Amino acid sequence: MIDARRLRTLRAVADHRTVTAAAAALYLTPSAVSQQLAALEQETGHHLLARDGRGVRLTAAGEILLGHADLVLAQLERAEADLAAYGSGAAGEVTVAAFATGITLVLAPAITALAGSAPGLRLKVLDAEGDASLPMLLDSRADLAVAVEYRGAPRADDRRLTRVPLYAEPFDAVLPLPHPLAAGTGPIALAELAAEPWIGPYPGNPCHDVVLLACEHAGFQPRLVHSSDDFRAVVALASAGAGVALVPRSALRGADLTAVSVRRVDSELATRKVFAAVRSGADQHPLIRPVLAALTAAASGLSES
Repeated sequence: MIDARRLRTLRAVADHRTVTAAAAALYLTPSAVSQQLAALEQETGHHLLARDGRGVRLTAAGEILLGHADLVLAQLERAEADLAAYGSGAAGEVTVAAFATGITLVLAPAITALAGSAPGLRLKVLDAEGDASLPMLLDSRADLAVAVEYRGAPRADDRRLTRVPLYAEPFDAVLPLPHPLAAGTGPIALAELAAEPWIGPYPGNPCHDVVLLACEHAGFQPRLVHSSDDFRAVVALASAGAGVALVPRSALRGADLTAVSVRRVDSELATRKVFAAVRSGADQHPLIRPVLAALTAAASGLSES
């Protein structure tokens, strides 16, 4: 009999590539993780892991078992959802990991709506960058994630996750007022900014990926001179004439725009796609289902072009 808890451990090791990192994600000691993996190998009669430099990798048998593990864990999520529904599921806590703008635009309004429609439901909010919420969800540190598309993210067809699209928003060009294009009207071509110094998020931030992809499609690599993950700081640097930037439209709300020009760009790739995600099988849980519905309602009408 294969212990499902050990399957979760195998999945964590496959995701994090080291026993130490998997242990941290599971809130276990490395020794406990090693013991669970050894027990799983004994249960299956196969070696599941092999050394790979300083980390580990799954053997062929481990990859086979992992494929089944994803299905088993998803089915367990469905079982928990069905049992919770049977017990009414009228009260409980849902932990949501979301990035700051997502909290402002959809999560906070959803909390307000749920206070009236589901008063027994409590939301615990974890502020997480757009590339951090999905790992938190997969590691069971969160029940639901509000995330964005980024390079290296789990694929849309990843069977560990169920996704619900929320909204898409464009990035706008932020230019110092003395810039030659600052006074124009209509969208500008990104290629016209190819020679400029750029201000942008650090690598690893999903918005960094959007900026690079849009510029690459326009035929150039942006010369990133200044880096900040705080878009108010990005706008301030542009106001000081330090460079140009692409900023998600919602992130400009509340920023001091008196010394910059905000121009639309002609790139369809300069767009941030936001979605909610839960572990496969959990979308019908009676506590999670109303949260997804509230997020979807809050996001209605937010997509812009």
